[in-house]
Amino acid sequence: MLGAPGVRTKVADSLMFGLFKRKKKESADSAGTQGTEALLPSETSPGSGADAASAQTLPETSPEEAIAAEAKAADSPHAPESGTEAAVQESDSILPAGEPVAVERQSHGAAAPEQESRKRSWTERLKAGLARTRQNLAGLFGRRRIDEDLLEEIETTLLLADCGVEATQWLMDSLRRRIKKDGLTDAEQLRGVMAELLTELLLPLQQALEVESHKPFIIMVTGVNGAGKTTSIGKLAKYFQSQGKTVLLGAGDTFRAAAREQLVVWGERNGVPVIAQEHGDPAAVAFDAVQAAKARGVDVAIIDTAGRLPTQLHLMEEIAKVRRVIAKAEPGAPHEVLLVLDANIGQNAITQVETFDKAVGLTGLVLTKLDGTAKGGVIAAIARRCPKPVRFIGVGEGIDDLRPFSARDFVEALLGIER
Repeated sequence: MLGAPGVRTKVADSLMFGLFKRKKKESADSAGTQGTEALLPSETSPGSGADAASAQTLPETSPEEAIAAEAKAADSPHAPESGTEAAVQESDSILPAGEPVAVERQSHGAAAPEQESRKRSWTERLKAGLARTRQNLAGLFGRRRIDEDLLEEIETTLLLADCGVEATQWLMDSLRRRIKKDGLTDAEQLRGVMAELLTELLLPLQQALEVESHKPFIIMVTGVNGAGKTTSIGKLAKYFQSQGKTVLLGAGDTFRAAAREQLVVWGERNGVPVIAQEHGDPAAVAFDAVQAAKARGVDVAIIDTAGRLPTQLHLMEEIAKVRRVIAKAEPGAPHEVLLVLDANIGQNAITQVETFDKAVGLTGLVLTKLDGTAKGGVIAAIARRCPKPVRFIGVGEGIDDLRPFSARDFVEALLGIER
Protein backbone atom coordinates (compact mmCIF):
# COMPACT_ATOMS: atom_id res chain seq x y z
CA MET A 1 0.00 0.00 0.00
CA LEU A 2 2.88 2.40 0.82
CA GLY A 3 4.22 2.27 -2.71
CA ALA A 4 0.83 2.56 -4.38
CA PRO A 5 0.92 5.44 -6.90
CA GLY A 6 -2.62 6.52 -5.99
CA VAL A 7 -1.77 6.95 -2.29
CA ARG A 8 1.54 8.72 -2.90
CA THR A 9 -0.02 11.09 -5.42
CA LYS A 10 -2.95 11.91 -3.14
CA VAL A 11 -0.73 12.66 -0.14
CA ALA A 12 1.84 14.56 -2.19
CA ASP A 13 -0.86 16.76 -3.71
CA SER A 14 -2.27 17.47 -0.27
CA LEU A 15 1.17 18.36 1.14
CA MET A 16 2.00 20.65 -1.78
CA PHE A 17 -1.32 22.42 -1.35
CA GLY A 18 -0.67 22.88 2.38
CA LEU A 19 2.88 24.24 1.77
CA PHE A 20 1.54 26.61 -0.84
CA LYS A 21 -0.99 27.99 1.65
CA ARG A 22 1.76 28.36 4.26
CA LYS A 23 3.97 30.23 1.82
CA LYS A 24 1.20 32.64 0.93
CA LYS A 25 0.30 32.95 4.63
CA GLU A 26 -3.38 32.65 3.89
CA SER A 27 -5.64 31.73 6.73
CA ALA A 28 -7.75 28.61 6.29
CA ASP A 29 -10.81 27.65 8.21
CA SER A 30 -9.99 24.55 10.25
CA ALA A 31 -13.58 23.27 9.80
CA GLY A 32 -13.01 23.10 6.07
CA THR A 33 -9.88 20.98 6.31
CA GLN A 34 -10.55 17.47 4.88
CA GLY A 35 -8.79 14.24 3.96
CA THR A 36 -5.04 14.26 4.34
CA GLU A 37 -5.03 17.99 5.12
CA ALA A 38 -5.97 16.97 8.66
CA LEU A 39 -2.46 15.53 8.93
CA LEU A 40 -0.92 18.99 8.43
CA PRO A 41 -0.30 21.63 11.12
CA SER A 42 -3.28 23.91 11.58
CA GLU A 43 -3.01 27.13 9.61
CA THR A 44 -5.73 28.91 11.50
CA SER A 45 -4.94 31.83 13.72
CA PRO A 46 -4.90 31.02 17.43
CA GLY A 47 -8.29 31.54 18.96
CA SER A 48 -10.28 30.49 21.92
CA GLY A 49 -12.08 27.29 22.78
CA ALA A 50 -11.70 23.85 21.29
CA ASP A 51 -10.52 25.10 17.90
CA ALA A 52 -7.66 27.05 19.43
CA ALA A 53 -6.60 24.19 21.67
CA SER A 54 -6.63 21.84 18.75
CA ALA A 55 -4.56 24.21 16.65
CA GLN A 56 -1.92 24.53 19.38
CA THR A 57 -1.56 20.78 20.10
CA LEU A 58 -1.34 19.44 16.53
CA PRO A 59 2.29 18.45 15.94
CA GLU A 60 4.29 19.14 12.81
CA THR A 61 4.14 16.21 10.39
CA SER A 62 6.74 15.44 7.78
CA PRO A 63 5.81 14.25 4.28
CA GLU A 64 7.23 10.77 5.05
CA GLU A 65 5.11 10.51 8.20
CA ALA A 66 2.02 11.62 6.31
CA ILE A 67 2.55 8.96 3.65
CA ALA A 68 3.06 6.29 6.31
CA ALA A 69 -0.11 7.34 8.13
CA GLU A 70 -2.14 7.22 4.93
CA ALA A 71 -0.81 3.77 4.10
CA LYS A 72 -1.54 2.52 7.62
CA ALA A 73 -5.12 3.73 7.44
CA ALA A 74 -5.63 2.08 4.05
CA ASP A 75 -4.18 -1.23 5.28
CA SER A 76 -6.32 -1.28 8.40
CA PRO A 77 -8.77 -4.25 8.43
CA HIS A 78 -11.40 -1.89 9.83
CA ALA A 79 -11.08 0.59 7.01
CA PRO A 80 -14.52 1.29 5.53
CA GLU A 81 -15.39 -0.08 2.10
CA SER A 82 -15.76 2.52 -0.60
CA GLY A 83 -18.44 3.28 -3.14
CA THR A 84 -21.23 1.02 -4.22
CA GLU A 85 -19.60 -2.21 -3.00
CA ALA A 86 -19.84 -1.09 0.61
CA ALA A 87 -23.48 -0.13 0.21
CA VAL A 88 -24.33 -3.49 -1.34
CA GLN A 89 -22.49 -5.49 1.30
CA GLU A 90 -24.16 -3.53 4.04
CA SER A 91 -27.74 -3.65 2.79
CA ASP A 92 -28.23 -6.75 0.62
CA SER A 93 -29.14 -9.97 2.38
CA ILE A 94 -28.45 -13.36 0.85
CA LEU A 95 -31.66 -14.99 -0.36
CA PRO A 96 -32.06 -18.76 -0.15
CA ALA A 97 -33.22 -20.72 -3.16
CA GLY A 98 -36.96 -20.85 -3.60
CA GLU A 99 -37.58 -17.36 -2.27
CA PRO A 100 -38.24 -15.03 -5.27
CA VAL A 101 -38.71 -11.90 -3.23
CA ALA A 102 -37.42 -8.37 -3.40
CA VAL A 103 -34.09 -7.86 -1.64
CA GLU A 104 -34.59 -6.60 1.87
CA ARG A 105 -32.90 -3.27 2.54
CA GLN A 106 -31.71 -3.49 6.12
CA SER A 107 -30.42 0.06 6.09
CA HIS A 108 -33.96 1.38 5.69
CA GLY A 109 -35.42 -0.91 8.33
CA ALA A 110 -38.31 -1.97 6.06
CA ALA A 111 -39.35 -5.56 5.45
CA ALA A 112 -39.56 -6.95 1.94
CA PRO A 113 -43.08 -7.09 0.43
CA GLU A 114 -43.28 -10.87 0.65
CA GLN A 115 -42.03 -10.97 4.24
CA GLU A 116 -44.52 -8.30 5.17
CA SER A 117 -47.36 -10.21 3.50
CA ARG A 118 -46.45 -13.38 5.38
CA LYS A 119 -47.02 -11.56 8.64
CA ARG A 120 -50.66 -11.12 7.70
CA SER A 121 -53.20 -13.87 7.24
CA TRP A 122 -54.63 -14.65 3.82
CA THR A 123 -57.95 -13.06 4.84
CA GLU A 124 -56.22 -9.82 5.81
CA ARG A 125 -54.33 -9.71 2.53
CA LEU A 126 -57.53 -10.35 0.59
CA LYS A 127 -59.31 -7.57 2.47
CA ALA A 128 -56.44 -5.20 1.75
CA GLY A 129 -56.61 -6.09 -1.94
CA LEU A 130 -60.35 -5.42 -2.16
CA ALA A 131 -60.27 -2.29 0.01
CA ARG A 132 -61.09 0.04 -2.89
CA THR A 133 -64.35 -1.68 -3.79
CA ARG A 134 -65.27 -2.36 -0.17
CA GLN A 135 -65.00 1.32 0.76
CA ASN A 136 -67.37 2.30 -2.03
CA LEU A 137 -69.87 -0.51 -1.60
CA ALA A 138 -69.92 -1.20 2.13
CA GLY A 139 -70.25 2.50 2.86
CA LEU A 140 -73.77 2.44 1.47
CA PHE A 141 -75.00 0.01 4.11
CA GLY A 142 -75.06 2.53 6.92
CA ARG A 143 -77.91 3.51 9.20
CA ARG A 144 -80.39 4.90 6.74
CA ARG A 145 -83.74 3.85 5.43
CA ILE A 146 -84.14 1.84 2.29
CA ASP A 147 -85.53 3.96 -0.52
CA GLU A 148 -85.20 4.26 -4.27
CA ASP A 149 -82.28 6.67 -4.00
CA LEU A 150 -80.30 4.12 -2.00
CA LEU A 151 -81.03 1.36 -4.49
CA GLU A 152 -79.87 3.57 -7.35
CA GLU A 153 -76.64 4.31 -5.47
CA ILE A 154 -76.04 0.59 -4.97
CA GLU A 155 -76.65 -0.09 -8.65
CA THR A 156 -74.26 2.65 -9.73
CA THR A 157 -71.58 1.42 -7.33
CA LEU A 158 -71.85 -2.13 -8.67
CA LEU A 159 -71.44 -0.90 -12.23
CA LEU A 160 -68.43 1.22 -11.28
CA ALA A 161 -66.93 -1.83 -9.57
CA ASP A 162 -66.85 -3.65 -12.96
CA CYS A 163 -69.66 -6.05 -12.08
CA GLY A 164 -71.08 -5.59 -15.56
CA VAL A 165 -74.64 -4.85 -16.67
CA GLU A 166 -75.93 -8.42 -16.54
CA ALA A 167 -74.57 -9.26 -13.10
CA THR A 168 -75.64 -5.88 -11.71
CA GLN A 169 -79.15 -6.30 -13.08
CA TRP A 170 -79.42 -9.79 -11.58
CA LEU A 171 -78.20 -8.58 -8.19
CA MET A 172 -80.56 -5.58 -8.11
CA ASP A 173 -83.59 -7.60 -9.17
CA SER A 174 -82.82 -10.23 -6.53
CA LEU A 175 -82.24 -7.52 -3.91
CA ARG A 176 -85.58 -5.83 -4.61
CA ARG A 177 -87.38 -9.16 -4.30
CA ARG A 178 -85.75 -9.86 -0.95
CA ILE A 179 -86.62 -6.39 0.35
CA LYS A 180 -90.27 -6.94 -0.54
CA LYS A 181 -90.38 -10.53 0.68
CA ASP A 182 -88.66 -9.94 4.03
CA GLY A 183 -90.06 -6.45 4.61
CA LEU A 184 -86.61 -4.88 5.02
CA THR A 185 -86.50 -1.19 6.00
CA ASP A 186 -82.95 -0.57 7.28
CA ALA A 187 -80.00 -0.29 4.89
CA GLU A 188 -77.76 -2.20 7.30
CA GLN A 189 -79.95 -5.24 6.71
CA LEU A 190 -79.01 -5.15 3.04
CA ARG A 191 -75.37 -6.02 3.74
CA GLY A 192 -76.23 -9.59 4.76
CA VAL A 193 -78.65 -9.98 1.86
CA MET A 194 -76.05 -8.73 -0.62
CA ALA A 195 -73.51 -11.18 0.82
CA GLU A 196 -75.94 -14.06 0.30
CA LEU A 197 -76.67 -13.03 -3.28
CA LEU A 198 -73.02 -12.52 -4.23
CA THR A 199 -72.05 -15.86 -2.69
CA GLU A 200 -74.82 -17.54 -4.65
CA LEU A 201 -73.55 -15.92 -7.84
CA LEU A 202 -69.88 -16.76 -7.31
CA LEU A 203 -70.12 -20.19 -5.69
CA PRO A 204 -70.28 -22.08 -9.03
CA LEU A 205 -66.84 -20.63 -9.87
CA GLN A 206 -65.30 -22.16 -6.75
CA GLN A 207 -63.84 -25.37 -8.10
CA ALA A 208 -60.49 -26.53 -6.80
CA LEU A 209 -57.92 -27.77 -9.30
CA GLU A 210 -57.27 -31.49 -8.73
CA VAL A 211 -54.14 -32.91 -10.35
CA GLU A 212 -54.27 -36.53 -9.18
CA SER A 213 -56.22 -37.78 -12.18
CA HIS A 214 -53.16 -38.01 -14.46
CA LYS A 215 -49.42 -38.34 -14.14
CA PRO A 216 -47.99 -36.18 -15.41
CA PHE A 217 -50.84 -33.71 -15.11
CA ILE A 218 -50.28 -31.24 -17.97
CA ILE A 219 -51.31 -27.61 -17.44
CA MET A 220 -51.21 -25.16 -20.33
CA VAL A 221 -51.17 -21.48 -19.32
CA THR A 222 -52.30 -18.67 -21.62
CA GLY A 223 -52.92 -14.94 -21.33
CA VAL A 224 -51.98 -11.56 -22.74
CA ASN A 225 -48.62 -9.97 -22.01
CA GLY A 226 -48.63 -8.08 -18.74
CA ALA A 227 -51.34 -10.13 -17.04
CA GLY A 228 -48.80 -11.81 -14.77
CA LYS A 229 -48.73 -15.12 -16.62
CA THR A 230 -45.11 -16.13 -16.11
CA THR A 231 -45.08 -14.94 -12.51
CA SER A 232 -48.25 -16.92 -11.82
CA ILE A 233 -46.58 -20.04 -13.21
CA GLY A 234 -43.73 -19.61 -10.73
CA LYS A 235 -46.22 -19.26 -7.88
CA LEU A 236 -48.20 -22.28 -9.08
CA ALA A 237 -45.02 -24.33 -9.05
CA LYS A 238 -44.45 -23.35 -5.43
CA TYR A 239 -48.08 -24.12 -4.56
CA PHE A 240 -47.93 -27.65 -5.98
CA GLN A 241 -44.57 -28.24 -4.32
CA SER A 242 -46.15 -27.35 -1.00
CA GLN A 243 -48.59 -30.20 -1.64
CA GLY A 244 -45.73 -32.64 -2.08
CA LYS A 245 -45.90 -32.71 -5.88
CA THR A 246 -42.92 -32.76 -8.22
CA VAL A 247 -43.12 -30.05 -10.89
CA LEU A 248 -41.57 -29.34 -14.29
CA LEU A 249 -41.90 -26.11 -16.28
CA GLY A 250 -41.93 -25.58 -20.04
CA ALA A 251 -40.74 -22.18 -21.30
CA GLY A 252 -43.03 -22.00 -24.31
CA ASP A 253 -43.20 -18.20 -24.46
CA THR A 254 -40.53 -17.72 -27.12
CA PHE A 255 -42.13 -14.53 -28.43
CA ARG A 256 -41.69 -12.09 -25.54
CA ALA A 257 -38.17 -10.88 -24.82
CA ALA A 258 -36.67 -12.40 -21.66
CA ALA A 259 -39.73 -14.57 -20.96
CA ARG A 260 -37.62 -17.71 -21.13
CA GLU A 261 -35.01 -16.24 -18.80
CA GLN A 262 -37.70 -15.12 -16.37
CA LEU A 263 -39.16 -18.61 -16.15
CA VAL A 264 -35.70 -20.13 -15.75
CA VAL A 265 -35.10 -17.85 -12.76
CA TRP A 266 -38.37 -19.00 -11.19
CA GLY A 267 -37.32 -22.59 -11.79
CA GLU A 268 -33.96 -22.05 -10.10
CA ARG A 269 -35.55 -20.37 -7.10
CA ASN A 270 -38.05 -23.18 -6.65
CA GLY A 271 -35.61 -25.95 -7.50
CA VAL A 272 -37.78 -26.94 -10.46
CA PRO A 273 -36.41 -28.11 -13.85
CA VAL A 274 -37.25 -25.91 -16.83
CA ILE A 275 -37.39 -27.15 -20.42
CA ALA A 276 -36.40 -24.31 -22.75
CA GLN A 277 -34.92 -23.65 -26.16
CA GLU A 278 -33.08 -20.49 -27.04
CA HIS A 279 -34.70 -20.09 -30.45
CA GLY A 280 -37.22 -22.91 -30.47
CA ASP A 281 -40.74 -23.03 -31.81
CA PRO A 282 -43.33 -22.76 -28.99
CA ALA A 283 -44.99 -26.01 -30.03
CA ALA A 284 -41.62 -27.79 -30.08
CA VAL A 285 -40.85 -26.57 -26.56
CA ALA A 286 -44.25 -27.80 -25.38
CA PHE A 287 -43.64 -31.20 -26.96
CA ASP A 288 -40.22 -31.53 -25.32
CA ALA A 289 -41.67 -30.48 -21.95
CA VAL A 290 -44.34 -33.19 -22.09
CA GLN A 291 -41.80 -35.84 -23.08
CA ALA A 292 -39.45 -34.78 -20.30
CA ALA A 293 -42.26 -34.85 -17.75
CA LYS A 294 -43.19 -38.40 -18.78
CA ALA A 295 -39.59 -39.59 -18.77
CA ARG A 296 -38.83 -38.08 -15.34
CA GLY A 297 -42.10 -39.20 -13.79
CA VAL A 298 -43.04 -35.76 -12.45
CA ASP A 299 -46.49 -35.11 -11.07
CA VAL A 300 -47.30 -31.74 -12.69
CA ALA A 301 -45.97 -30.09 -15.86
CA ILE A 302 -46.83 -26.42 -16.39
CA ILE A 303 -46.27 -25.08 -19.90
CA ASP A 304 -46.05 -21.37 -20.59
CA THR A 305 -47.26 -19.93 -23.91
CA ALA A 306 -46.69 -16.65 -25.69
CA GLY A 307 -48.91 -13.75 -24.68
CA ARG A 308 -51.44 -12.79 -27.32
CA LEU A 309 -54.08 -10.12 -27.63
CA PRO A 310 -57.48 -11.63 -28.39
CA THR A 311 -57.70 -9.48 -31.52
CA GLN A 312 -54.56 -11.07 -33.01
CA LEU A 313 -56.37 -13.97 -34.60
CA HIS A 314 -53.40 -15.26 -36.62
CA LEU A 315 -51.32 -15.35 -33.44
CA MET A 316 -54.12 -16.98 -31.48
CA GLU A 317 -53.90 -19.81 -34.01
CA GLU A 318 -50.32 -20.42 -32.86
CA ILE A 319 -51.57 -21.09 -29.34
CA ALA A 320 -54.16 -23.47 -30.72
CA LYS A 321 -51.29 -25.27 -32.49
CA VAL A 322 -49.44 -25.62 -29.19
CA ARG A 323 -52.52 -27.26 -27.70
CA ARG A 324 -52.74 -29.74 -30.58
CA VAL A 325 -49.07 -30.65 -30.25
CA ILE A 326 -49.46 -31.26 -26.51
CA ALA A 327 -52.38 -33.57 -27.28
CA LYS A 328 -50.19 -35.54 -29.72
CA ALA A 329 -47.41 -35.85 -27.16
CA GLU A 330 -49.82 -37.08 -24.49
CA PRO A 331 -53.34 -38.22 -25.47
CA GLY A 332 -55.97 -36.37 -23.46
CA ALA A 333 -53.60 -33.52 -22.58
CA PRO A 334 -53.54 -30.72 -21.71
CA HIS A 335 -55.60 -31.70 -18.70
CA GLU A 336 -56.05 -28.05 -17.68
CA VAL A 337 -55.95 -24.88 -19.78
CA LEU A 338 -55.67 -21.80 -17.58
CA LEU A 339 -56.18 -18.20 -18.65
CA VAL A 340 -54.41 -15.61 -16.50
CA LEU A 341 -56.48 -12.42 -16.18
CA ASP A 342 -55.44 -9.03 -14.83
CA ALA A 343 -58.22 -7.91 -12.47
CA ASN A 344 -57.59 -4.29 -13.45
CA ILE A 345 -58.83 -4.62 -17.04
CA GLY A 346 -62.54 -4.53 -16.17
CA GLN A 347 -64.98 -5.68 -18.83
CA ASN A 348 -62.13 -6.49 -21.23
CA ALA A 349 -61.76 -9.65 -19.15
CA ILE A 350 -65.00 -10.94 -20.67
CA THR A 351 -63.63 -10.51 -24.19
CA GLN A 352 -60.42 -12.31 -23.28
CA VAL A 353 -62.25 -15.24 -21.71
CA GLU A 354 -64.55 -15.65 -24.70
CA THR A 355 -61.77 -15.37 -27.31
CA PHE A 356 -59.24 -17.64 -25.58
CA ASP A 357 -61.96 -20.16 -24.83
CA LYS A 358 -62.83 -20.32 -28.51
CA ALA A 359 -59.17 -20.80 -29.49
CA VAL A 360 -57.93 -23.31 -26.91
CA GLY A 361 -60.91 -24.42 -24.80
CA LEU A 362 -60.38 -22.91 -21.36
CA THR A 363 -60.99 -25.03 -18.29
CA GLY A 364 -60.10 -22.48 -15.60
CA LEU A 365 -59.05 -18.94 -14.75
CA VAL A 366 -56.37 -17.29 -12.63
CA LEU A 367 -57.32 -13.78 -11.50
CA THR A 368 -54.26 -11.72 -10.60
CA LYS A 369 -53.41 -8.27 -9.22
CA LEU A 370 -56.23 -7.97 -6.69
CA ASP A 371 -53.81 -5.91 -4.65
CA GLY A 372 -55.58 -2.64 -3.95
CA THR A 373 -55.94 -1.10 -7.40
CA ALA A 374 -58.42 -3.52 -8.96
CA LYS A 375 -62.15 -3.05 -8.53
CA GLY A 376 -62.88 -6.70 -7.86
CA GLY A 377 -66.37 -6.81 -9.33
CA VAL A 378 -65.17 -8.27 -12.61
CA ILE A 379 -65.45 -11.73 -11.12
CA ALA A 380 -69.23 -11.20 -10.86
CA ALA A 381 -69.35 -10.27 -14.54
CA ILE A 382 -67.45 -13.44 -15.41
CA ALA A 383 -69.86 -15.52 -13.33
CA ARG A 384 -72.82 -14.12 -15.23
CA ARG A 385 -71.47 -13.87 -18.79
CA CYS A 386 -68.93 -16.68 -19.17
CA PRO A 387 -68.76 -18.81 -16.03
CA LYS A 388 -65.42 -20.58 -15.92
CA PRO A 389 -63.94 -22.02 -12.72
CA VAL A 390 -61.69 -19.50 -10.98
CA ARG A 391 -58.92 -21.80 -9.82
CA PHE A 392 -56.70 -19.20 -8.15
CA ILE A 393 -56.64 -15.52 -7.24
CA GLY A 394 -53.59 -13.38 -6.55
CA VAL A 395 -53.46 -10.48 -4.12
CA GLY A 396 -49.80 -9.44 -4.15
CA GLU A 397 -46.24 -10.00 -5.29
CA GLY A 398 -45.27 -12.56 -2.64
CA ILE A 399 -44.87 -16.18 -3.65
CA ASP A 400 -47.65 -17.14 -1.21
CA ASP A 401 -50.06 -14.51 -2.54
CA LEU A 402 -51.69 -16.88 -5.03
CA ARG A 403 -54.34 -19.07 -3.43
CA PRO A 404 -57.34 -21.19 -4.47
CA PHE A 405 -60.50 -19.13 -4.91
CA SER A 406 -63.08 -19.20 -2.10
CA ALA A 407 -66.40 -17.49 -2.90
CA ARG A 408 -67.30 -16.95 0.76
CA ASP A 409 -63.91 -15.46 1.69
CA PHE A 410 -64.04 -13.21 -1.36
CA VAL A 411 -67.53 -11.87 -0.57
CA GLU A 412 -66.75 -11.28 3.10
CA ALA A 413 -63.61 -9.35 2.17
CA LEU A 414 -65.55 -7.39 -0.45
CA LEU A 415 -68.31 -6.31 1.94
CA GLY A 416 -66.28 -6.08 5.13
CA ILE A 417 -68.16 -8.86 6.92
CA GLU A 418 -66.52 -10.39 10.00
CA ARG A 419 -67.19 -14.02 10.85
